[in-house]
Amino acid sequence: MSASALKDLNISQPVDLEKGKDDSMKSCISKPVLNGSKCANKEENAPSACPDVVTNGNEAVIADVEYIDSENLVDLPDVDATLSTLVKRLDSKDWIMTCEALNNVRQLAKYHKERLQELLEPLVPLIVKSVKNPRSAVCKTALMTCADIFKAYGDLMVDSIDPLLVQLFLKASQDKRFVCEAAEAALISMTNWISPSLLLPRMQPYLKNRNPRIRAKASVCFSKSVPRLGVEGIKEYGMDKLIQIAATQLSDQLPESREAARNLALELQVIYEKSQASTSGENEGEPSASPDAESWEAFCQSKLSALSAQAILRVTSTTPKDGVTAGVTSAPKGVAVGC
Repeated sequence: MSASALKDLNISQPVDLEKGKDDSMKSCISKPVLNGSKCANKEENAPSACPDVVTNGNEAVIADVEYIDSENLVDLPDVDATLSTLVKRLDSKDWIMTCEALNNVRQLAKYHKERLQELLEPLVPLIVKSVKNPRSAVCKTALMTCADIFKAYGDLMVDSIDPLLVQLFLKASQDKRFVCEAAEAALISMTNWISPSLLLPRMQPYLKNRNPRIRAKASVCFSKSVPRLGVEGIKEYGMDKLIQIAATQLSDQLPESREAARNLALELQVIYEKSQASTSGENEGEPSASPDAESWEAFCQSKLSALSAQAILRVTSTTPKDGVTAGVTSAPKGVAVGC
């Protein structure tokens, strides 16, 4: 073979390989596969490298994942069959099967929560595993599952919530917006459906977590949950303990934590002053403060260090309190408080 022919052959081979690669990618992009029956929401920002790929014969195709809103979930045709394979499917290496199983958990929580309750203990670690899954579709579906089981089981989730909390705080601070939004929704559901008296002690350790993003999300959820205790609940939990938490978070490095601490301090001031006025009114038959009533300033100075008291008083004396008094009474279940 001549030198010229060899040169032409060497040039043509890479070109053919590139063409084959391009055709493969076009096939990957152009033939989506729907997962499930009715699609409510589909993720449009799919990575260009086509990671969510399944093989169908000799062709590679993208699996299109459904994100079904809670109100659009329908009942299962065969509950017994679904329950019998649920744990196995949640632990499957097939990510599509895992997503389908997570949606089954959501359906069961909505329509058959008594039946599902028997499996909660083995299910929660598998849901946590899915939340940690690097594949965004699995992670988001698992976060939606968290929101639904918080709503279905409320206080029954307290004993199982510890492994979920850190993951929810982490995912809520992610850069991927659609994952972050699902985590935020799960945190709102958690703070809305689990009693604050049970939830606050579980969240409190995360206020000192080494990860500043975890601290920030924990601070926001904590400050949003405190008003739901109501006046008597706050007294029982400890006004002094809560003002110390607010003072600590005021010096946090992230603005989100500091803003949550300011909101908490304002809530506590309003509740404290109303409580003092109410007590003096009961004793003297009128709502005016008695001479023996301890002022907010004196209370802060007696419970905090000089620097911490100064920081709290600076916030509560300069920040408008309009709208803060809404937190004095406990918010009813079913009204989102937000995180």
